[in-house]
Order: sequence, then C-alpha cells, then structure tokens
Amino acid sequence: MTAGTPAPGSDADLIPRWLRPLARALAIVNRAMVAVGMVALVAAAVVLTSSVVSRYFLKASTDWQDEAAQFCLVGATFLCGAFVQGLRGHIGIEALPAVLPPAANRVRLALVDLMCLAFCAFFAWKSWTLLHEAWVDGQTTSSSWAPPLWIPYGLMALGMTLVSLQFVVQAAASFNAIARPPAGAGR
Repeated sequence: MTAGTPAPGSDADLIPRWLRPLARALAIVNRAMVAVGMVALVAAAVVLTSSVVSRYFLKASTDWQDEAAQFCLVGATFLCGAFVQGLRGHIGIEALPAVLPPAANRVRLALVDLMCLAFCAFFAWKSWTLLHEAWVDGQTTSSSWAPPLWIPYGLMALGMTLVSLQFVVQAAASFNAIARPPAGAGR
C-alpha cells in the first residue's frame, strides 16, 4: 500500500461514489494548504525573532511585525484545519467509543460529524460576510501600519469552507457506515 492509498475498510471506502472527486480534490488542496501553513509558521517565527532582535539590539520600533505574525498564524491555523480534520486529528474524548456497541458508535460519529458540519458551515458563512464587509468598507486594523482586515477574514473564510467541505465528505462516509457497516464490524 502506498502513501495516499486508503487501507481496505477505511473511511475512504465508505465515501459515496459521487463525492469521491470532491474527496480527492480536497486531499490535494489540504496538502497544499499544509505547505502554505508551514511557510506561514516559519515566516511568523522569522518576523517575531527579527522583531525581538531589532528592538533589543537596535532599539528600533517594530509596529508592523506583531500584526504580520498574527496574520501568518491565523492563516496557518485556519488553512490547515481541514487537513487535520481529514485525519480526524482534532482533540476528541474517547470514553464513549470504548463503552458503546459498534452500531451505536457509528451513529454517534455520524451525529457528531453532522453537528460539526453545521457549526463549521455557520462559521464559514459568517467569515465570508466579515470578508465582504471588510472588502467593501476598506476596513483596516487600528495600528499605525493598518493592514487591511480582508486578509485575515479571507484566510478564515477559506479555511472554514475547507473544513466544512471535509465534514461533508466525512459525514457522508459516517452515514454510509450506518447503512453499510465495514466488513468485520459488529452489528
């Protein structure tokens, strides 16, 4: 089995055929967003380090560096969220799966995916409205540097849209697991 090839019986086998192109596209986009996120984290570290060095050694004012680092961190956080969700790597409480029968656990997972999808879709929608308002009104931060606010709002909107799409794929797979449990799963 090669990297990127799902294991037999995995969630990928449960994705409805009509959603598989979206799942493949999301996997490619999510990997690209992780690369962008890694660059953003390194950029934030470089910016903050140079800020400390210039303040300490050169006694120079650095009014732009904190906001630049915050924008990089916002981008890294939101753009990488769908990748982490694709791995189901977010923090979760594992007490219930240990005590629930497999069929009940599949229902629980599907309901959790559906509730998370609803929350993330609402968050994405609100992020897009914030982006629109910031763009139309020309909103900027209140600092002396005053970068446009559409940048972080755009990163949030794109990131939460990707997370929502990831939940669409995973919720469909979860509901398929209820209807057609994986081979070897208890009923």
